[in-house]
Amino acid sequence: MKKILIVTDMLVDFISEIGTLYIGPTGTAIIAPIAERIRKYLLNGDIVIFLCDAHKEDSPEFLRFPKHCVKGTEGAKVIPALVNLVSDNMIVIPKTTYDGTFDTNLGNVLKQYDVGAPEMCEICGCCTSICCLFTAASIVNMGFPLMLHRDCVADFDQEAHAFALGHMEKILGVKVI
Repeated sequence: MKKILIVTDMLVDFISEIGTLYIGPTGTAIIAPIAERIRKYLLNGDIVIFLCDAHKEDSPEFLRFPKHCVKGTEGAKVIPALVNLVSDNMIVIPKTTYDGTFDTNLGNVLKQYDVGAPEMCEICGCCTSICCLFTAASIVNMGFPLMLHRDCVADFDQEAHAFALGHMEKILGVKVI
């Protein structure tokens, strides 16, 4: 049975200093640990999914956040340090909301691989308190167990980051390592 690594929003606009919604040094700090997770998954023949913001020019999200990750722009691309690691095992799922399962095929992909143990489905990336949290909640609500490594998630708000980790662990049952 294959394992799945969901790499959430490791995109230029969030992780690069020139990005329009740069989350700061916490984003840079997770690049190496995520790269290591990707290498491990690929070495084992497992699945790596890049869950990527891909907004329209008039996204409602831009009422709350600066314009970011507009579909087709440099800012919406996976950062080079990670995209250069992947092979044919890479799946890219564009998303238009915080929740990576809303109006995407992520749920179908998880069902296809019959993810049934916490060690089989892992989420990482940014932002812990937004896209990671909302996506994790939906994955768990669909009945799939989930895990994450603390050193593989980041946020621009450290209070929100700590809350989200606790919420995912205590309320959603995510296995936080």
